[in-house]
Amino acid sequence: MSDEKKRTSVDIYGQQYIIIGTEDHSHIRHVASMVDDKMREISSKNPYLDTAKLAVLTAVNAVNDYIKLKDRLERLENELKEKRTE
Repeated sequence: MSDEKKRTSVDIYGQQYIIIGTEDHSHIRHVASMVDDKMREISSKNPYLDTAKLAVLTAVNAVNDYIKLKDRLERLENELKEKRTE
């Protein structure tokens, strides 16, 4: 990964965004695609949500998934440390 900043154009829920960062274009597009998919999934279950509420619920879902994965990683790291000390 380079420290050079790149501009990547993405479409999320029908809106165009320019994302500026050091990640590869393919990574940024993948992330944007996952956000778009999650927004569409949530919207399909509740089509009356406005875009702002939909975005907040998508963020809440993403952070919830992140916390679960982080907790799982910590548990697995602790199990690994225990096995190494046996």
